[in-house]
Amino acid sequence: MEHLLTIENIEKYYGNRSNLTKAIDDISLTVDKGEFVAIMGASGSGKTTLLNCISTIDRVTAGHIYLEGMDVTMLKGKDLHRFRSEKLGFIFQDFNLLDTLTAYENIALALSIQKRPAKDIDERVRLVAEQLGITDVLEKYPYQMSGGQKQRVASARAIVTSPKIVLADEPTGALDSKSAKLLLERLRSLNSEHEATILMVTHDSFTASYAGRAVFIKDGKIFHEISRGDSSRKEFFDKIIDVVTLLGGDMSDAL
Repeated sequence: MEHLLTIENIEKYYGNRSNLTKAIDDISLTVDKGEFVAIMGASGSGKTTLLNCISTIDRVTAGHIYLEGMDVTMLKGKDLHRFRSEKLGFIFQDFNLLDTLTAYENIALALSIQKRPAKDIDERVRLVAEQLGITDVLEKYPYQMSGGQKQRVASARAIVTSPKIVLADEPTGALDSKSAKLLLERLRSLNSEHEATILMVTHDSFTASYAGRAVFIKDGKIFHEISRGDSSRKEFFDKIIDVVTLLGGDMSDAL
């Protein structure tokens, strides 16, 4: 299997010499093309910092991150902007939709920035809307949509450009259980049927059970990882719970 993402010995510090915090402590990790990986850990474990470093929201203090062999830790200026707009899709916990734009316009915005032809934009928006089951809300504004609909619109915006990797930060954190399950089913479908590569941060075992691999982070380091293999989602969920139990109280919020 081809490595899409390679993380080599990265470290991330915050603060100054008198008050230094090590958020990531020598993490190395690979993600293959077409994988669906969940990054798990308690609050403060470093999982969101890791995602932010991959997305270039944060800069690593040491180490390197490669996407398709390109060292993203060295990108600057226009190259960095191009990487973010063409290679990444990002799903935020709080949706981050523009209130003054309809669902259609929110999804189309990334394509417009890339100066795609109008016909191409329309075809892509409607295709991804159909895949995520939101065709009926395309003309609605965010205030007219439920939380689940807004998150699926945000997901459509993340994948409409066909990015190399989709990064999701607690995508079900603001959703009720029914909406969360529907979103996760759609993400798993995008992964299995359309080979979308997804890296998802979550503290929730149920959410992580939809992935094909779960990587557990504790105190800025990789603690353990497990793969789903041929297991059912329920069996994988039970495996995740076993690791969470090993982590003890540090992951009590994941149960």
